[in-house]
Amino acid sequence: MRAGQDEPIRGASVRRVGRRRALAAGLLAAAMALTACTSGGGDKPSSWQGGDGGEEAPKAAATISEPAADAKDVPASTAITFTTKEAQDTTVELKDAAGTVVDGTLAADGGSWLPSSALEYGQTYTATVTATGDDGKAATATSTFTTMAKPAKQIRITSFLGDDQVVGVGMPLIVKFGRAIPEDYRDDIQRRMTVTSKPAQEGIWHWVSPTEVRYRPRTFWKASSTVSYRVQAGGLPLGGGWYGRADLSVDIKIGPALVMTVDNSTKRMTVTRDGKVVKTIPVSLGKKSTPSSSGTMVVIEKLRHTVFDTMEELGPEEGYRTEIDYAQRLTWGGEFIHAAPWSEGVQGRTNVSHGCVNVSMKEGSWLFANTRIGDPITVKGTERKLQNGNGWTDWNMSWDEYVKGSALPYDPPAADVTPDAGTPSVEPTP
Repeated sequence: MRAGQDEPIRGASVRRVGRRRALAAGLLAAAMALTACTSGGGDKPSSWQGGDGGEEAPKAAATISEPAADAKDVPASTAITFTTKEAQDTTVELKDAAGTVVDGTLAADGGSWLPSSALEYGQTYTATVTATGDDGKAATATSTFTTMAKPAKQIRITSFLGDDQVVGVGMPLIVKFGRAIPEDYRDDIQRRMTVTSKPAQEGIWHWVSPTEVRYRPRTFWKASSTVSYRVQAGGLPLGGGWYGRADLSVDIKIGPALVMTVDNSTKRMTVTRDGKVVKTIPVSLGKKSTPSSSGTMVVIEKLRHTVFDTMEELGPEEGYRTEIDYAQRLTWGGEFIHAAPWSEGVQGRTNVSHGCVNVSMKEGSWLFANTRIGDPITVKGTERKLQNGNGWTDWNMSWDEYVKGSALPYDPPAADVTPDAGTPSVEPTP
């Protein structure tokens, strides 16, 4: 039975008792009034005259809508949802059965409160919402509920990045799910995904598949930013009887704004750091039969030494098996920046590669030592456009395109979230 629903028989009994008490009180008041009129009185009134009948009720009011009082099998991810009336100040407190206070945060809209982490399974909690009006009087609402037993079907949630990792200014935040998330549940989990950056920067989540969602700011991350992101999915219903296994939180750092730009017309790579040109490197791009992709990519992985083997893919006539130094992957299709000593004689003049950005051994070593995972590179003027999805191509889309991949409507930030004017900013050029 929910709070506020009286048992019929008990409720009727209470009302009858209330009427009898009211009748008795009325008769007593009439008798007292008659005595007061017939007895001689002085100027001082009797003690009952002018009484207020008790303290006035608070102006404010509070009601908890979820979880309902005495609710069972409540998801461990539950938020405390409530409404208030004429409240100047509102506080929420959640305690477990032992009386220990649970940490949490009030939502920006002031209508819900979310615990800092998933609640324990099979435990009883009591939520108390206190609303205080301009009269200084507090009104409270409480709800005691019990969380569900630990579910058997749980979805693992992972992050590509780990704590304290330093990445490039083009690095998207990547979160993966061990099972496809139905479209109807993506908005639920996206509401539990938060990103905090210092300085503050505008950004949004974008679903690239049912099992992967990424976040990027509107422009490249500000150099030397700190970024924290959380996925509060522990115990969260994710469709088909599946629930999030656990919450996820990651703290990373953004390195210098190292940006590479390759122009096919000049066969040169220009490298800037925090907006200043630090290197110009001759390159050889893909020949006409295997052109390099034009678009904005980021460094996905770095391999000091590796072997390129295309024998299975291209066959014995076209394929090759070659040892490579200073390789930096840009696409899943096999485009890299790498040292190519065999093409040093034509670098800066002719394209001879199979789609990669060839540089000399010396420049390859320098790039490898100075770049990070997530550093962006834009290639311009080739015969082929970069295909979205062929790598971390989040920056190959316009902001308007990227916003369409969100499961929630885009809500532009307040004006005070605009990046600091004094911090160098690099705008991607899809």
